[in-house]
Amino acid sequence: MKKIIITAALFTFGLFFSQKNQNYLEISYSSICCGTPSTDPVINYLSQFQKKNKTKAFEILKQPGLGREGEFNLYIGIDKLSKTQKTNFMKGLKSAILSQNTKRNENSDGIVYFESSKTVTKSDLASIKNLTVYKK
Repeated sequence: MKKIIITAALFTFGLFFSQKNQNYLEISYSSICCGTPSTDPVINYLSQFQKKNKTKAFEILKQPGLGREGEFNLYIGIDKLSKTQKTNFMKGLKSAILSQNTKRNENSDGIVYFESSKTVTKSDLASIKNLTVYKK
């Protein structure tokens, strides 16, 4: 009987602490006339940050189907980062997005929106039906 209780306790403990990210950053990709901008600058920044800081891979979720021209949101899990890593990550992500937005053709290219002060929780994401894991 003790073995069953200990096994159940270990199993429950393992499930509780294996939960994935609870806090996410939201990046919105919108279109003006000719489709959404590329995700390459953001994804490249994520991989560079990961290599430089030797962190685990980021959990990235995608919410497609937000408009006629392929508008979508990306959600990036940030719980695995330390406090200083989070601030450095936010600064770098802001600059990558700002750089992408300044290089765009204002008459045809879409815009990338990012608010660093806005975090989305896992419970907020639970209500989204078309959320998928982003793979590049």
